[in-house]
Amino acid sequence: MIDIQNEKDERNIDITKVGVKGIKYPVVVLDRVQGTQPVNATINMYVNLPHHFKGTHMSRFVEILNETRGQINIKTFHIILERVREKLRAESAHMEIEFPYFIEKTAPVSKAKSLMEYRCCFWGKNHGSKTDLMIGVVVPVTTVCPCSREISNCGAHNQRSMVTVKVRFKKFFWIEDLIRLVEDSASGEVYSLLKRVDEKYVTEMGYENPRFVEDVVRNVAEKLNGDGNFTWYSVEAENFESIHNHSAYAYVEKE
Repeated sequence: MIDIQNEKDERNIDITKVGVKGIKYPVVVLDRVQGTQPVNATINMYVNLPHHFKGTHMSRFVEILNETRGQINIKTFHIILERVREKLRAESAHMEIEFPYFIEKTAPVSKAKSLMEYRCCFWGKNHGSKTDLMIGVVVPVTTVCPCSREISNCGAHNQRSMVTVKVRFKKFFWIEDLIRLVEDSASGEVYSLLKRVDEKYVTEMGYENPRFVEDVVRNVAEKLNGDGNFTWYSVEAENFESIHNHSAYAYVEKE
């Protein structure tokens, strides 16, 4: 059959990325407690396209997913990227995977157990023998305003915050450890299930640990700086303010 994709294109324009985007796909990722965890992921896969080719072979991306869906994790990501680049005969390959990751959390006083969702992302690029891989997590936390606490006779305004951390690294690490690092940098954690005794505890605990949005990103950055495994990072925090009609925001990046 005629292969239109392999026909010559006369416009002499290279394409940086071409491929498939928004694939909903079940994959299996590593879980420190359970060993593995099945997740429903959203996947983007691309390759570069030299100017002399008219198109790429879109079906081959899905073929590779079918071959590797039970092996997608930090340890194997670079292998999958190499497979994409080789199978599509490209100079570079890119893959982005976003998925919900669930961790069982225990309430601090009642010890009630519940599943907490975190958003995780893998980003990767392979160019020949070189692979660039980043891992990202989005962690909900709580913050209590230090200024509000200082000027008020009683109470202080607090809010739920979202902290997004992206890292480059030298060797394998557990997603759970990165999530814990973020939660320890805020005023308090977020839980799916709390009883009244737990609400009292987390409210008072947050009050004793006030944090500005600037404090949160600096605390995360300080912890990442102390771990030689992380060669680069970005940290952003958004506080959904409870007494303002806007968010407070801070961002820090390791050069």
